Amino acid sequence: MEIKDLISRAVEVREKYAELEKKKYGKEWTEAQIMEGFVGDVGDLMKLVMAREGVRTAEALNEKLEHELMDCLWSILVLSKKFDVNMETSFPKAMDRLEKRIARELLDEG
Repeated sequence: MEIKDLISRAVEVREKYAELEKKKYGKEWTEAQIMEGFVGDVGDLMKLVMAREGVRTAEALNEKLEHELMDCLWSILVLSKKFDVNMETSFPKAMDRLEKRIARELLDEG
């Protein structure tokens, strides 16, 4: 699956959540509330990483880890669409910047 397909699928699911939110709460979540949900998922992911390192316990660890990673990716894809960030062009630029910074720091340490 290409990134545009992942984004499209994430947005489809987000639209279904919006319908559910309107039915349950009378309105759909704001961008900030979606971000709050993402922060919660990151917290859940952290607990699973701790379990993987042996400082917490979790049943079905790999399955739960996969689920939380995908929840986090889903949130990022949805937020990127809401904030009009083009992941296909922005991600490679961000990786280029990181590689340049790493290369500079490696040279400085040498």
